[in-house]
Amino acid sequence: MSFSTILYEEDGPIGTITLNRPDDGNMFTVDMCHEIRDCINDIRRETRTRVIVITGAGEKFFCIGGRKDGMEKSMLYAGVLPTLEMYESIDRLQKPVIASVNGFAVGGGNVLQVVCDLTIAKESATFRQVGPMMGSFDAGYGTWYLEDLVGKKKAKEMWFANPKISAKEALEIGLINRVVPDDKLKEETRKFALEIADRGPFALASIKGAFNARHGGVSGLARVSHDLLLRPYLETEESKEMSASFAGKRKPDASKFGK
Repeated sequence: MSFSTILYEEDGPIGTITLNRPDDGNMFTVDMCHEIRDCINDIRRETRTRVIVITGAGEKFFCIGGRKDGMEKSMLYAGVLPTLEMYESIDRLQKPVIASVNGFAVGGGNVLQVVCDLTIAKESATFRQVGPMMGSFDAGYGTWYLEDLVGKKKAKEMWFANPKISAKEALEIGLINRVVPDDKLKEETRKFALEIADRGPFALASIKGAFNARHGGVSGLARVSHDLLLRPYLETEESKEMSASFAGKRKPDASKFGK
């Protein structure tokens, strides 16, 4: 896969997406949102990888939000980045996604790591929501998912008062999972990903589907029932007999049910 704003590489069972705009804080653009979505949708269709890592290029920025320049004439909803498509693709992906935070995770960058299933960060990383300070907000993934992690009061403080949160505090309040020395981030991220890759992929997909069903409504429930429960059912004698009887225009043999 070839992209202009991100990099994608595979290392055994690990696929890594790198936001590749370090000279601009790895900020989202329309193209980046679409490329991340498309990359993840391609990953969804292959079985080589078991765990996906999302990180930022360089040593300073994970992602500090979105760049909306030039959108007004090209977008149906002028000035609104298509971030939801990107977040939704992470939610739908049946594989665990780890955010490897290599610097500032601000605004949409913090929402991105919140949406990921797990987060590992270097000690000098900083987390912050700044929307109300600059005339913006995320009243969806950025609020509901954040509340799940840190609780309603702390989530509201992050959005209302916009404090800078260190990696150490982020770990303490449950915003992230692990903090490692700056020079060990890549090594520890790989170790974390390989640890998870050793688990059963179908079991991991089932667990992720169950977590996401809470907020997913009919879509979330469908992911569990269709993606995870339909396949085993199709292998049962009941399913095979019903299919065969329909094709043969005969009454099904009920003795095969329940086997």
